[in-house]
Order: sequence, then C-alpha cells, then structure tokens
Amino acid sequence: MSLPHAILTALLEKPSSGLELTRRFDKSIGYFWSATHQQIYRELGKLEAEGHIRALPAEQPTRGQKKSYEVLPAGRAELARWTASSQDPKPYRDTMLLRLRASAVVGTEGIEADLRRHLALHQQQLAEYQDIEERDFPPGAASPQGRLQHLVLRAGIDLETFWTQWLTHALAEFTELPGENR
Repeated sequence: MSLPHAILTALLEKPSSGLELTRRFDKSIGYFWSATHQQIYRELGKLEAEGHIRALPAEQPTRGQKKSYEVLPAGRAELARWTASSQDPKPYRDTMLLRLRASAVVGTEGIEADLRRHLALHQQQLAEYQDIEERDFPPGAASPQGRLQHLVLRAGIDLETFWTQWLTHALAEFTELPGENR
C-alpha cells in the first residue's frame, strides 16, 4: 500500500482538510499504514498537482484558512487501478525476532523484559481493537462497505491475538532456559 492511495481512500470516504485527514489517519488507517503529518501534507500537494484531488472552494476567503480536499475522477480512477492490480506480499521484518535470534549467540540480557513489554503493548492494542469492533461493528448491522472495513479490523485483531499468544509462549520458553542462558 502506498500513502497516496491511503489518502485517496480516506478522502473518498469523506472530503477533509489536511488536519482532519491526519486526525482520521491517527484513528483508523494509521493502525495499519502510518504516516507523519508532514508526509500527509506533502502527498496532498503532490496529489493536487497530479490532478487527483482538488481543494474545495472556501465559503469565505480568509487568510490561513484550512483547505478541504475532494477526490477528482482521475484520483478515483487511479485508486481503482491500484486496487485492481496484483501485488506480492512484502517480506516480513521484525527487530524483536532478529534480536531474539541474536540473543541465542550473545546472551539474552534484556530480552525477557522487552518480551514482557511487547506482550503488554500487544494486549493493549488487542483490547483497543476489540473495543472498536464492539462499538462500530455490531453483529448483523454491516453494509457492504462496513463488512470490508470490519475485515481490515479483524486482520488487526487476529494479528494482535497471534502476537499475544506467541509472546506468552516465548516467555514460557524463557522460564525453561538454564540460568546462564537467561
């Protein structure tokens, strides 16, 4: 996924100003595709220059007024083209897994505590996703758009469930290591 396509998606869902868009990113798309506010504003400028979006006319011209953007037909066509294209999954990279592998040769100092910290973070994220699911996706009340959005949230729930289970297992392994290996 690329940032321009994430922005086009968000703007098609709801025309927004750059500030509104960054806030919405922090609450939805940002869970699985992060971007800084600077990156979002920079991409808005590029998308506008490419003719994919336009700033909506201001009701009253005032200096420093925030611009709201909407997607133009060319932007919708680009998003549809990108959505329909095939992409291979990216190789997975995780520093915790690399650090755990390295600890097998240099020692495990600090790793167990960081595994516990990661477990707490993943448990917290899982609880947040489950709260969103309960609040925003009641059983049987989903539109086609809502069903696809729920599918994305379910991916987050399933990933966080995986990590909490794996980290719990990893910590159990640590309790079985001989003292000099811990």
